Amino acid sequence: MNSKPGRPALIAAALAGLVAASVNTAQAVEKVQCYGIAKAGQNDCASKTGVHDCAGEAKVDNDKGDFKTVPKGTCEKLGGKTDEQQS
Repeated sequence: MNSKPGRPALIAAALAGLVAASVNTAQAVEKVQCYGIAKAGQNDCASKTGVHDCAGEAKVDNDKGDFKTVPKGTCEKLGGKTDEQQS
């Protein structure tokens, strides 16, 4: 029995690799910090107001000092504000 992969299998594997690489490239979207949308315990970093200094420590939902990182252009749709909008 021949245990070598056939040419069609090699071509399919190569194409799958190309598709995976292009999917990763397409996901390289600019992200922004969106304040006021993080749920309790699901913030991405320290509070802007100094209430806590680590990710995952938000005590209440939608605190204006806590943020989640989201694709640019989606923050307002989620009901939050970017750092530039808060100033």
